[in-house]
Amino acid sequence: MRLVWALRSALFVLWLTVSVMPWAIAVLVLSIFKRGDPVYWACVGWLRNAVWAARVICGVRWRITGMENVPTAADARSAVLLAPKHQSTWETFAFPVLMPHPLAYVFKRELLYIPFFGWAMARMDMIHIDRSKRTEAWNRVAEQGKRLFAQGTWVIMFPEGTRTPRGGQGVYKSGASRLAIATGVPIVPIAATSAKCWPRKSFLLRPGVVDISIGKPIPSAGRQPDELMREVEAWIEAEMRRLDPEAYRST
Repeated sequence: MRLVWALRSALFVLWLTVSVMPWAIAVLVLSIFKRGDPVYWACVGWLRNAVWAARVICGVRWRITGMENVPTAADARSAVLLAPKHQSTWETFAFPVLMPHPLAYVFKRELLYIPFFGWAMARMDMIHIDRSKRTEAWNRVAEQGKRLFAQGTWVIMFPEGTRTPRGGQGVYKSGASRLAIATGVPIVPIAATSAKCWPRKSFLLRPGVVDISIGKPIPSAGRQPDELMREVEAWIEAEMRRLDPEAYRST
């Protein structure tokens, strides 16, 4: 069985590698003439195909609950900050496909140097930061976040900062809650069990279902960053244990 998974995963990675090159070139050409939403949705087209390929080739399906907790596509004036659990590459591909509004990730600028993939990302209106310069990074997040929310783009930040293993829990940092408070937008906590199918630091995908649970927006007005983030953390971690109890039996 593991050999079958390995062969299917290798085919999926090959598909990603081959498809990203012409797609990225097309995005770079498009960005010469258009910016903003046309470039964003062109990139989402590749992500949609990547999520589709993971399902068709590797059997990675998904199930979502709580979509009523985010504004609809028709409500362009409502901004939220998405704060998901981060276990895998899968959710970074899937959220722009699944959400009804354009998203802007906060990510380390080193990703921009990845050939083709990073070059296309650089043409999107997102927030890339230098983690070694913390004050400068935060000022950029606050400034760009306020601008993006005003134009109807949602910001998405992984509170743990990096991917955690299945059944694990990272340190929930207060960057997302600080941004929510500074801009007056609510935080939407999200639990996702993606490591069941695509573990971190691995390209060996397993067939199965990724459960995504979207919590109710948590207001940020009048809150303190650490206290607000503790509420986000409590909801996500409790929901993770409900969705994937097998992973947390030992803890």
